[in-house]
Amino acid sequence: MASLSASNHVARVLSVANHVADVDASSRIANSWRRCLVSHKLDPARQGPPQTLTEVEIRRVAEPMEETIRLVTPELDDLARVLRDAGYCVNLADVNATMLFSRLPGEADARLFMDWKIYTGSNFSEAFEGTNGLGTALAEQKPILVHRDEHFRAQWHMFSCAVTPLFDQAGRLAGAVNITSCREDLERTAHQLALAVTMEATRRMEGAIFRGHFRNAWIATVPGDGGSGLLAYDDDRRIVGACRSARALLGLTDGLIAAGIDLLRYVKFDHPAARDADDLVELRRADGTPLGHGHVAPPLRPRPSTQRRDAPVDRFDALHRLAGRDPGLIKSVKRLRSIGDHNLPVLLHGETGVGKDVFARAIHAAGNRARHNYVALNCAAMPESLIDAELFGYEAGAFTGARRDGSKGLIVQADGGTLFLDEIGDMPIALQTRLLRVLENREVWPLGALKPVPVDIRLISATHRDLGRMAEEGAFRTDLYFRLRGMEVRLPALRERADRDDVIRQIAREEAPNCSLSDEAWAQLAAYPYPGNMRQLRHVLRLAGCTAEDGVIADADLDLPPFGGRAAEPDLAAAERATIVEALRKHGGHVTEAARALKLSRATLYRKIKQLKIETAQ
Repeated sequence: MASLSASNHVARVLSVANHVADVDASSRIANSWRRCLVSHKLDPARQGPPQTLTEVEIRRVAEPMEETIRLVTPELDDLARVLRDAGYCVNLADVNATMLFSRLPGEADARLFMDWKIYTGSNFSEAFEGTNGLGTALAEQKPILVHRDEHFRAQWHMFSCAVTPLFDQAGRLAGAVNITSCREDLERTAHQLALAVTMEATRRMEGAIFRGHFRNAWIATVPGDGGSGLLAYDDDRRIVGACRSARALLGLTDGLIAAGIDLLRYVKFDHPAARDADDLVELRRADGTPLGHGHVAPPLRPRPSTQRRDAPVDRFDALHRLAGRDPGLIKSVKRLRSIGDHNLPVLLHGETGVGKDVFARAIHAAGNRARHNYVALNCAAMPESLIDAELFGYEAGAFTGARRDGSKGLIVQADGGTLFLDEIGDMPIALQTRLLRVLENREVWPLGALKPVPVDIRLISATHRDLGRMAEEGAFRTDLYFRLRGMEVRLPALRERADRDDVIRQIAREEAPNCSLSDEAWAQLAAYPYPGNMRQLRHVLRLAGCTAEDGVIADADLDLPPFGGRAAEPDLAAAERATIVEALRKHGGHVTEAARALKLSRATLYRKIKQLKIETAQ
């Protein structure tokens, strides 16, 4: 939809809302416009920034959501990395549409979002800002794409917002995940694909919230038409929790769950004997009709060992699985076994996306601290002004806006367990000094404290930078570098791994379990150099699993941008372009008919049209 002038946009909003314009007046956008005029008494011509909270107000509003934010942050960070190059910002908002978490895109786009106050603390409730992705998705509790001039207020016409509501472990509205772009070169179809990716990411966030809340229960994943549902139950097979989709699938209510209803009245399956893995089981309804295959995961609480003495569980299994058949990683895992439970700091070095956090978690799980906390902080993702308080904690009243009861800080939270500092090379020099004191004295001085707090932690840190060179150049403390480097483990890039084909096949099974790979798709995956490593591969296969037709991932489903001189051969690209142009010509420029003739999905054809810079009549 081309941008309209502000006056024309206002006239259009008024005519649609009053059932005058000859458009789909029953659409969600038209209904929202009517709500904004009739119920909220808003003016579409009003100019000005959204309501924005102060830092103190943000802390107060965010406090009830702290645990939710902690559980979903890894997925939000991954989503931001996937969409960063397309100019999207990523936000998490509460049920009142106040943004409490923000990840901005690259420099030029980030400045625009800052200028328009689309960041942490801003409120985009439909009652204040009119029709917009965040406010309208929360008002209707449904995913929505609000594209450019579909916004109620004329001043937001350059933005496109794709938003998915977020529900908690009991199926209650907990907030929303918002992605917003101001890129003029992205058509609606591109934003629809981004919305599909956001919906998948939000479902994983809801799973993380559910598993975090019911960490002491068994959790069954139940397949359904609207996506998988999660059921939590105790050792006596009484249901203690059910997510939104599981409630809808099985007809569960708060009352039934509170009464401790028997799981077998709804779902039957052969209970797995294994208690240390996520097991695949065949699920049936109570009447015996099949529900499909699901997973059953054991509680995360420590359980008494039921293993026979002659078949002990190897606590290093997870590390061995991550090492695969790569000789360098196999050697590193062997060295990690040799140091055993010695409290030796480990420094992980590798490119972005190689799985440093996953490897660190496996090291923690293999040690004698596994029953205690694993606490992680990404030094690059946290604003410098907040790292100090987050890492070292503070006493009540230490500064303006501090919580009434203070904050322990991540180091104290990790006491007895493991502290993982990701991207340690981005830690400010002043904080490096404080961290060095903690490692030397084994005690923490929270901000405003009158006495130190003793701590016992194992430190694992990670970076993609050359810390040795940074230390030589004065950009990193030399004494801290040698404190961190008790043992250094290099995690190879995916393109360098000797078992790369094995890794690709395994990740394909995990991210697109219901799909197979065509020969052409496999050839692309095997040849690509993966600058984003495992993270990029997972995102590519996750998206391909959503767009694949008939359960087969074709090469056109793989979003693999050119990199390192390995772009598609010019002759092949030219031939593909000519074929698409000819199909469009034969069908009068109608993309849907051309896609049908080419045996491609419409979304795939739109993506190729954009990639090959083909002009269309539509």
